[in-house]
Order: sequence, then C-alpha cells, then structure tokens
Amino acid sequence: MKNGIKLPILLLIGWATALTLPTKLPAFAKQQSASTPLVIQSTPVGIARTEDSNDRQPVNIYAKPFNHKDTRPRIGIVVTGLGLSDAATEAAIQALPGGVTLAFAPYSAKLDSWITLAHASGHEVLIDIPMEPNNFPPYDPGPQALLTSLSTNDNLNRLDLALGQAIGYVGVMDFLGSRFTASRKHMLPILNAIKQRGLLYFDSGSSPGSTAPSLAQDLKMPFSTATLMLDESASRQSIDRKFTELEKQAKSEKQAIGIASPYPVTFEKISDWAILLRARGFVLAPISALSQKNKPVANQ
Repeated sequence: MKNGIKLPILLLIGWATALTLPTKLPAFAKQQSASTPLVIQSTPVGIARTEDSNDRQPVNIYAKPFNHKDTRPRIGIVVTGLGLSDAATEAAIQALPGGVTLAFAPYSAKLDSWITLAHASGHEVLIDIPMEPNNFPPYDPGPQALLTSLSTNDNLNRLDLALGQAIGYVGVMDFLGSRFTASRKHMLPILNAIKQRGLLYFDSGSSPGSTAPSLAQDLKMPFSTATLMLDESASRQSIDRKFTELEKQAKSEKQAIGIASPYPVTFEKISDWAILLRARGFVLAPISALSQKNKPVANQ
C-alpha cells in the first residue's frame, strides 16, 4: 500500500454533499437496553460514552458473539460510508452476511434507526470519523472533520459531536484522514479519547505513514488496520482478484480486513464469496474479533 488505500470517487462525492452535523446531541439515552446500562460522561458538547471499571465498555457491550478459540484464519469485511443513501444502507443491512461490519457516517439523519436495524440483522457497527486527507481541501471529508489546522480541544469537540449522534457502535474508523492520521501530535489525543470511551479504533489504511497503529499499541487499546480496498475498481473481475489477495494475506498473517463501498456489485460479490468461505478454511469475523488483542494464534 505505497500510496495508502484510496476510496472510490463516488463515495467521496456522497460525503461532500452530506448534511452538516447538528450542533446539539440527540436524546439517545432512551435507546439503551436495560440489560446494558449506559456508560456516559459529560463533554463540552454534550454526553458521550466512556470506560467503566466493570468492563461495560461499548466495545464489549455491542460486540457480536464470536468464538475466539477458533484458529481458522479470520477475514473481516467493513462496508463504509453507510447512512447517506437509504437504498444502499438498506441493501447492506438486509443482504450482507451478519459477519460483515457496517460503518456509518455521523452525518446520517437516521443514524440511530440504521444502527438498530444493523444490530437486528447481526452486524457490528463502526462510526466513520471524517479526517483531513493529504489533498484537502479539493477532497473535502465534510463539515466537522478533524483537521491539523485546529487545536486539540477543537478536534476533541468535533469527535465528541460525531460520537454523540448515536449509540450501539463498537468503535470508530477514519474516513479519508491520510494527512491527519500521519500526524502523531494530532492523533494521540484523539486515540486517547477513543480509548477512554471504551471503543476500538480501525485504521482505514488511507496513509502508509499512519501513526495510529503504533500509538494504539502504546496506549494498549484494541485496534486493527485495513489490508486492502476491495472495490477501488468496482468491477467483478477486480473485486474477485482483491478477494484472492485478502485470502492470501489471511493465510499468511492469520487475519485480514477488506474495506468495501456501498455499491450493488460489491454487495453481490461479498455475498457470493462468503457462501464458500468456510469450505476454503476461513471464518468471517466482525471487527471486534480482529483487534490486536483478539488476533488468533497459529495451530501448534
């Protein structure tokens, strides 16, 4: 990934035309199940989830059940940019296997509803956090993005605002972010805040120089990094080749993670590929089972 993983231009256009985040947090507390008590803290822009001494972090509360003793190579698929198109989001929730992780834009006007439906269909959920790319401002990650030109407090307030739009997610991933994630100075307080909220961090691989993996390891927080983009070229033949690469990586490293866009052809190929995955000796895993602390060990 010499130049980092690149998101398809159509997905970028969708974000550029998205609505601005509201300036107040929604009343999400009533959405919480009585069996999973809400763990919250006050922030300058409202309420957000945080760590809890009784291990009731969101990364544990909202994780999809998975057999962590399974030593087969694990493959994760994360579909990003959901929540902006009703048709694409409904298709992802209803048509994709439950082991596929769904990442939603914080700009979605129906974020709570989408996450509830995703859980009902067996999916784990991430929140996309827009961050500054190298080619900003022509490639705009949207309003309230985390920027290297802002102060730490301003970026933390923007993070709080994005994370406060809903509950039910196990972690966050960067959207674009090739410039922001490469800055250790800017990423450290962001990852610290994510850890304090009991969330995992998934690095999209948008920058080969991302400081996130090393920082997350230093912070001893759950994290993982994307292996490749499945549909940078949205053709059946290209996606098939990417799946072959993904399986090769999983055999070598015991796990691999592909990022996908909400395209019909991508959903078709994911569904077809997943049917024969078990027969080929792999297991489809949610993102929480692919963090460094949950990486499978090789057979002895």
